[in-house]
Amino acid sequence: MAAGALERDIFLPRTQVGLGRGLLLALIAHGLLIAALSLGVSWRASPPEGVEAELWAAVPQIAAPRAAEPEPPPPPPPQPVKPVPTPEPVKPVIKEEPVPDAQIAIEKARRLEDKRKKELAEQAAADKLAKQRKEEADKAKAEKLAEQKRKDAADKAKADLAAKKQDAALAKAREAQMQRIASLAGATGDANATGTALQNAGPSASYIGRIKGRIRPNVSFPDTIPGNPKVEVDVRLAPDGRIMSSRIVKGSGVPEWDSAVVRAIERTEVLPRDEYGKVPPALIIEYQLRD
Repeated sequence: MAAGALERDIFLPRTQVGLGRGLLLALIAHGLLIAALSLGVSWRASPPEGVEAELWAAVPQIAAPRAAEPEPPPPPPPQPVKPVPTPEPVKPVIKEEPVPDAQIAIEKARRLEDKRKKELAEQAAADKLAKQRKEEADKAKAEKLAEQKRKDAADKAKADLAAKKQDAALAKAREAQMQRIASLAGATGDANATGTALQNAGPSASYIGRIKGRIRPNVSFPDTIPGNPKVEVDVRLAPDGRIMSSRIVKGSGVPEWDSAVVRAIERTEVLPRDEYGKVPPALIIEYQLRD
């Protein structure tokens, strides 16, 4: 190892001795040179002194007079101011419409006539359609009204038939009851009666008068209408004389008077027995305003 290191040191450059000292001396020499040059230049930089000289001519010469300055030219006369011309008013340009040609006018009139005819045709079609729709609506309304009338007539006929059937049934029941009563009590006719029935079919006139006398205090109606209206009321009675129902058989033409009589009968509630001590099951009472 030591031999190898020694071998390599032979080829390496040797370290220079005194390099720093030489460098210092070089710097000092350069500084002295610069100082000498500065001093040498400074004594040559002073400005040179001036030199005066006089020139003499062989023949004396007189200087020429100074040239007179030319007078300035007079100013030019003022130019007259020209009046500014007033601009003429601009006339409106009237555009002349071209006169339509006769053929153009005829064509225009024909088109207007065609348009008017078309509008009239459309209006007529619209009126016709509206009239047709109105007729159809009126026809449908009339058919509906006729159908309602037929229905009302049928309902009324059914009601009348039912009332007749009910009256017939009541009459039959009354007849059967009267026959049963007659068979139990025997004949009850008057001494001058000529009938063959066991008793009179209807109540006597005196019994009807008693019934009207019983109903009269319950009638509430003003005696101010003209005439003497008469109403016929069918009254159904129980065996003890209680009023079961009442209905108008024939009206008087004065609905207020008819309603007043029916209300009076309902207020009476119980009717008296006849002279035989019986109460008929049904009565037709004719009631007049001025009995």
